[in-house]
Amino acid sequence: MAIDFSEKQREFCAYIRDPRHNPPPADVDSRRMATYRELFFNNIESFLSGNFPVLRSLLDDAQWQALVQDFFAVHDCRTPYFSEIAEEFLAYLHDERQQPGDLPFMLELAHYEWVEMALANAKDELIVNEPDFGDLLEKKISLSSLAWPLIYRFPVQRIAPSFLPLAPPKEPVCLIVHRNLEDQVRFIEITPATFSLLQLVQERSGLNAEFYLNRMVMNLQPPNPELIRKGGLQTLTELAEKNIITVIR
Repeated sequence: MAIDFSEKQREFCAYIRDPRHNPPPADVDSRRMATYRELFFNNIESFLSGNFPVLRSLLDDAQWQALVQDFFAVHDCRTPYFSEIAEEFLAYLHDERQQPGDLPFMLELAHYEWVEMALANAKDELIVNEPDFGDLLEKKISLSSLAWPLIYRFPVQRIAPSFLPLAPPKEPVCLIVHRNLEDQVRFIEITPATFSLLQLVQERSGLNAEFYLNRMVMNLQPPNPELIRKGGLQTLTELAEKNIITVIR
């Protein structure tokens, strides 16, 4: 009898992904199928454990295995590269994971952990400012491609087995993550006002610093505009010293 190779592949993959609900191919030794299944699953589990160590530390073995198995069974990965599986896992948590008993910050924590890996692997080169770039007010600036403003509901940078917030604080948590001259990824907690300022720089890159400061004041409508401008300029200067803000020559 002719074998439908495509159908055989579907049977093989269905069992590998979810052996609880799919039988192994009838004409393949069950011990071999179990070995294939273990190899595939363990590769995915090991990769996720390495990329999401904090999330892994918050779950016991049974919870973690169930989470990885659900991802393995239901998510249709679009990439053949192991280095991109972490991003696929984020897509799964965002679009497909629906378990009321999950930790409320699971998606945000996973994104926070993914950011560190993604920025460490980014191919962009850091643009280093001249040490004497001077007063930024009239300088054209941009946000480094190796600096990402982030905003979360939960304080993801503090989450650990000893700190598991079940409800978000009143104010969002704003961070800037960047890669420095030593190729180390660092996170800095910033104020919501600084986050808004960096968003302006990111969205309309290459304008004078004064433009962003004036736009920030216009958006915030503070009682003391000059104080906000002064504080914003000081913040931009400090970030330029860290090469988070690029001074365009």
